[in-house]
Amino acid sequence: MTSKTTVRTIDSVEIQKLFDAGYEIDLIDVRTPAEFREVHAVGAKNIPLDEIDVEQLIAGRKDEAEPLYFICRSDSRGKKTCEAFHSAGCTNVINVAGGTIAWDDLGLPVVRGKKTISLERQVRIAAGLLVVIGVALGWGVHPGFSGIAAFVGAGLAFAGITDSCGMAMILAKMPWNQVTDDGTGVSCST
Repeated sequence: MTSKTTVRTIDSVEIQKLFDAGYEIDLIDVRTPAEFREVHAVGAKNIPLDEIDVEQLIAGRKDEAEPLYFICRSDSRGKKTCEAFHSAGCTNVINVAGGTIAWDDLGLPVVRGKKTISLERQVRIAAGLLVVIGVALGWGVHPGFSGIAAFVGAGLAFAGITDSCGMAMILAKMPWNQVTDDGTGVSCST
């Protein structure tokens, strides 16, 4: 029997109170650089989930006794990051409940930049287009092309079950989701 890791959470208002009281908080935003550029909590530092090196991050901290706080868009990636730290033996980690969406909805201080299409929306667009193309080619060219739609459907089911989306990981690496050193980068504007 395996035990499920319980991830500690803090709500956005509570962490803002810590900032306001003058505490130095290690708040790590694990979203893509393009998502971070669009809007992020004041005081957050961006380290995308797929670039986090648990040992390096722990070693580079000023005060190991203080917890690491993780924030993402809503909850999922922050929770995953906390679970990865737990697996590495570091349990002094806390997920910001509701993520940046809740933070912004509560009117807490944020930095706004260039608007981008969210990664979640990009996945829906790409998956939808691939299904339509697969069905059209299967109907008009050769029935074997219907496999494209089946493959995308299986991928979406897998993503839902595992809460890990391969298409999102690929899309996150695309040029329009990258931010250059000057903070601009190429972006799909909405």
